[in-house]
Amino acid sequence: MLEGLPPNDAAHVMRVSASRIQATRISDIISETFDPADVAVTHFESPEDENIWVVEVFAGSAFDPEMLAKLVTVAAGAEIAAAITFEDIEQKDWVAASLEGLKPVQVGPFMVHGSHDRDRVPPSIIGIEIEAALAFGTGHHGTTQGCLAAIADAARLGKPRRILDIGTGTGVLGIAAARLFRTHVVASDIDIVAVRTARANAVANQAGPLLSFHHAAGADAHVLRTGGPYDLILANILLAPLKRLARPLAGLLASGGTIVLSGLLVSQVPAALAAYRTQGFHLVRQRHIEGWATLTLQRHHG
Repeated sequence: MLEGLPPNDAAHVMRVSASRIQATRISDIISETFDPADVAVTHFESPEDENIWVVEVFAGSAFDPEMLAKLVTVAAGAEIAAAITFEDIEQKDWVAASLEGLKPVQVGPFMVHGSHDRDRVPPSIIGIEIEAALAFGTGHHGTTQGCLAAIADAARLGKPRRILDIGTGTGVLGIAAARLFRTHVVASDIDIVAVRTARANAVANQAGPLLSFHHAAGADAHVLRTGGPYDLILANILLAPLKRLARPLAGLLASGGTIVLSGLLVSQVPAALAAYRTQGFHLVRQRHIEGWATLTLQRHHG
């Protein structure tokens, strides 16, 4: 998994091995400390030993080895911090390296995988192939998994006709919704690299005609408004933009529609709920996966 939008100038990597719990703590504290546009974090199970997890941190000019070592000490102790290694890497090689060895992730009817696991997808499962790229969303992060589960939940309530995916990243959520419901999905991202990546992923997953991708900040873009109102809105981003989007997204939602929010630490749930409750939303379901929360909300009738 990659926390946030990976930096385009990534030329340095920090690596350290720890237990799964320690690796999660290290990833969380680093992702909370640094701007996700400058520093990317990944942690994954070691291919050699399932009891060992590897944390990798990628950055360019923002790379601060001393600060990283201090954060690892806080999260996992001095002994783990003493085992940190720092390396310089070839630009663009870092993303592939960070995802190498990741296993397919199945959530409900979906399996997110790389091209090397294409043959492992059962016929009854919707396989979503996502390769290493400069955009968030490989399916291994708790927020992506929570959103995929929420999309599966929505299928049990009926078929949404219009779907919006805000902050699409790799496009994994929009692709999942388009293929499950066989309906059009409007997707947007503030980062042009993400838009290009998501569009290519949609084509690679035979979902290109079902999705339209737009380079847009927030939810006020004309192209997003004209595509609504939406029966299902997906927003897997961060707390601050989620709070700012509460009112605009409420205006884009169809009567009886559903909003799925993620990109939230469990501790940030009250703040997110407060922002959306002022817009008439109530909590339908809350999922916690590896310290991350996914919220499913609907608006009060009337």
